[in-house]
Amino acid sequence: MQEIYTQTRSSHSIVSTNKVLKNTYMLLAMTMAVSAAACAVSIAIGLGHGVALMMNLAALAIVWLVLPRTANSASGIYVVFGFTALLGASLGPTINHYLNMSGGSQVVLQALAGTALVFFGLSGYVLTTKKDFSFMQGFLITGLIVVVVCAIALMVAGMFGVNIAGASLAISAAIVFLMSGFILYDTSRIVNGGETNYVMATVSLYLNIYNLFVSLLHILGMSADD
Repeated sequence: MQEIYTQTRSSHSIVSTNKVLKNTYMLLAMTMAVSAAACAVSIAIGLGHGVALMMNLAALAIVWLVLPRTANSASGIYVVFGFTALLGASLGPTINHYLNMSGGSQVVLQALAGTALVFFGLSGYVLTTKKDFSFMQGFLITGLIVVVVCAIALMVAGMFGVNIAGASLAISAAIVFLMSGFILYDTSRIVNGGETNYVMATVSLYLNIYNLFVSLLHILGMSADD
């Protein structure tokens, strides 16, 4: 009887995990489309950096204050769409900056291609092997804290006219490395049943992709500018 119960529970667990995985990737695809559309509108109207900054702050407020309260309800989906639309629109000035560079369109396309390659490659590896990357949690969180502190320090240094180009490039490279690790970690949490809320799973993967793309764009843009 115990063996039958265990097998039944295991079967239910697999079905539940597959459902979360399916819903996560469906919602992620839709949020990417919304984000891309918002970015296109932002580029078309020439959104300013000041407005983009306010959108980023609004998105941050949503993900910290609103999303945790709505993640378990249907309204959580609308919150995610609003969050991703804000972040997508806030990318407009950055994309415009690179598009106005010589060969800028190629830089943007390379960043998009690189992001897709890293995401699908790492996600596919986890989905195929079912490997558990939960052991990376401490390292990734520590690395993220260090990067945030360094980024703030660089912003302060930049205000005093210090040349931070090299350090900025190093931080972008570190973010690429960290986001790749988070893709492995977050995908394995879904696959192994550690994350059962597809709304939160979608937001985690979206942020990984978003930060990966922005960092690759920065690295490729600086290389092209040199």
